[in-house]
Amino acid sequence: MRPLNAGGPRNPAEERHWGFQALLPLLAFQLFLHSVFGYRGIVLFPWQARLYDRDVSSPGRERRRPRVQRVKGKTHTYYQVLIDARDCPHISQRSQTEAVTFLTNHDDSRALYAIPGLDYVSHEDILPYSSTNQVPIQHELFERFLVYDQTKVPPFVARDTLLAWQEKNHPWLELSDVHRETTENIRVTVIPFYMGMREAQNSHVYWWRYCIRLENLNNEVVQLRERHWRIFSLSGTLETIRGRGVVGRVSTAMGGQPAFQYSSHVSLHASSGHMWGTFRFERSDGSHFDVRIPPFSLESNKDEKTPPSGLHW
Repeated sequence: MRPLNAGGPRNPAEERHWGFQALLPLLAFQLFLHSVFGYRGIVLFPWQARLYDRDVSSPGRERRRPRVQRVKGKTHTYYQVLIDARDCPHISQRSQTEAVTFLTNHDDSRALYAIPGLDYVSHEDILPYSSTNQVPIQHELFERFLVYDQTKVPPFVARDTLLAWQEKNHPWLELSDVHRETTENIRVTVIPFYMGMREAQNSHVYWWRYCIRLENLNNEVVQLRERHWRIFSLSGTLETIRGRGVVGRVSTAMGGQPAFQYSSHVSLHASSGHMWGTFRFERSDGSHFDVRIPPFSLESNKDEKTPPSGLHW
């Protein structure tokens, strides 16, 4: 477990760490600290995902791995969480705090809206703690979703608004597949999410968001310089995208802050497709190396419902 990076001021008299039991899933409504990004948060509910880890499936074959590789997925627990707003300024350079987005029902097929301070966290990144504060997390949705109940452990219960929100938005929140691969001590994790379909110019446009996490497993400081994506659509098209940096950042340093996370979006004129690619990094001596982005599927929901039009309860 990595050392905890401070995500903001904490009151030691108010908060007490629990022992971490890595193999036991946490209960819903558990307070936690993020072991990598250092923010405070609270678990809303868990997701059981399939983790496709290429590092586990073919050890020792880093350089001569076949391009087409079958990887068996293993069940892995992730959590839907709220981030404490007080910690967002401390993590904005390393992790987007508006990473969860939805399509709107407006005529503009590209219109998106975000829910600030909503995140997905892997089980191993959770450091549980307890608090005597009845509202320990500052987030606009905390008191809409949860109410304090000292008879419970953890001492919170869901309001009807949380249950209704989860049921309504389940198809667009659900985390099902996680893809992971390591090249040259840079680990790339990808989580795709289906967002829904829109009609534009008499055709159907299918939307996905994808969350990328980059981790530097070495002490060497490297800079993320370029991205290279290949996007295949079931309609038969293959698109190549090259660009400098990611999400508007021409260069992202990874060394003293060994993890970086961001989200982006892709749309296709077909109900499914695939994405894969590379990130180009630069070492301190000026040399470059490419890091593989594990290939992942873009799948739509067969029994699609209308995507949400706003933050309704």
